[in-house]
Amino acid sequence: MTDKIRWGILGGGRIAAKFADALKHVKDAELLAIGSRTIENANAFGDAHNIPRRYGSYQLLAADGDIDIIYIATPHHLHCENAVMCLNAGRHVLCEKPLAVNARQGRAMRDAAGANDRFLMEAMWTRFLPLMDKVRRLFAENAIGDVRILIADFGFRAGDNCNPRLVRPELAGGALLDVGVYTLALSSMLFGKPANIASAASMSTAGIDEQNAMILTFDNGRMSILYSTVQVESPHEAHILGTSGTLRLHRSWWRGNKLSLIRPGKPDEVFELPTHENGFIYEILAAHDDLRNGRTQNALMPLDESLAVLEMMDAIRAQWGLAYPFEAQEGVFS
Repeated sequence: MTDKIRWGILGGGRIAAKFADALKHVKDAELLAIGSRTIENANAFGDAHNIPRRYGSYQLLAADGDIDIIYIATPHHLHCENAVMCLNAGRHVLCEKPLAVNARQGRAMRDAAGANDRFLMEAMWTRFLPLMDKVRRLFAENAIGDVRILIADFGFRAGDNCNPRLVRPELAGGALLDVGVYTLALSSMLFGKPANIASAASMSTAGIDEQNAMILTFDNGRMSILYSTVQVESPHEAHILGTSGTLRLHRSWWRGNKLSLIRPGKPDEVFELPTHENGFIYEILAAHDDLRNGRTQNALMPLDESLAVLEMMDAIRAQWGLAYPFEAQEGVFS
């Protein structure tokens, strides 16, 4: 690695813009290039974020040998195709969540990373926030005793004029992949892979899950009670319940900085963690540390865990009979 780690961004939407802003706050990061579907889009994004190299195709971006790592910011259904292309071109990859649409795609991405000895990580940015570091510390310290239950939600009202990727089956739309993945990743961080999953969904006329509920049970008796929706605004809270207390992650827990430690007979302890307003910074710093130390995976967000979450989502969608149109040609859930 040079003094600067040189980034490319693949895709030029809202999330890509937020990521581009985050890179400005990381001293050893250089945003070198943007790749979009057209040169016009690439130039517009490049002008907005002062990016020197602009490519009118994803392939040209991947082929730029001066780029160290590419952040993939395209819709879910393109993640596998885009990531494998970049990995085969010799680029390291940070891929927006969910890592892929299904576990089959995720395994293909993992295999491409291994074959090319390249770094690959799911950009589950919540995992790297100071809030989650505090949660892990309190969990390890048994601050609330034996943890038994997680309750978490993530929901918002998409509305009639929302981004098509949220509601169209051919784009892998629906609540589960867009926001439910956050709740499943939180459960995975705390409890690992479940023994059993029970779930239900309310389906739209187009055939995607507008809202869903999931109960995950574990061999040690723990449970996760989760729901996600693109129909209504939810509380955006998470509660971790133990035998001697509760951790309450306050509103917008997935990007938050505040939690309360609640124990019977004691005053509540409220922690407000200093957190940069652009939370993408923390996953960038984690990726930089891995790259500079020659690691091809991240210890906090390893590929095996990303694949385990994909397998959970596959199992959940199988319970609903929900397969996206393109999966029929891929061998869905296989």
